[in-house]
Amino acid sequence: MFTPADILDWSVHAFTGHTAYGLGRIAGDTAVHAVCDGASASGLVYRGAIDLRRTPILEWRWRAGRLPAQADERSRSGDDFAARLYIVDEHTILRWRTRAVNYVWTRSVPTGTDWPNPFAGQAHMLAVQSGPPDEEGWVTERRNVREDFQRYHGRDIGQVEAVAIMTDCDNTGASTSAYYGTIRWLPAKD
Repeated sequence: MFTPADILDWSVHAFTGHTAYGLGRIAGDTAVHAVCDGASASGLVYRGAIDLRRTPILEWRWRAGRLPAQADERSRSGDDFAARLYIVDEHTILRWRTRAVNYVWTRSVPTGTDWPNPFAGQAHMLAVQSGPPDEEGWVTERRNVREDFQRYHGRDIGQVEAVAIMTDCDNTGASTSAYYGTIRWLPAKD
């Protein structure tokens, strides 16, 4: 389990500039508050083996703030998301074998839509939320990561090596923001 304070201790990975990540409170809950102004794309990354045979279910809470500008989020020019959570099957020596699933909160792509990442074919995108948040704002998600890697990459994997959050605005240049709550791994229900 990773609390918001734990997530802030993860390593920074910057693609372009730096998204601001800090601890904040919203609607009575502590969260990682991510703010992207201008043209940055950086995330917070946890590197460590996670056994998907024991705990294949990923559960997390998140809340979109400002959504990115109007652009096709499935294109290179629109590949910005207020909130995204990466899960990576990383191969440090055989880099071409690395695969990732990106769970994203989109501005307009319908929930349930999936597509290859426009920059990296080894990453697959899945819209798990779409549009502005409702009045409550917080959403709890649950995904069977092992099944998603089978579905989107044709791989039956036993573990993943990295988890990351990212709020980015480098392609549209628009401001975005989000809140990330606790992330935890759970066993599959029988």
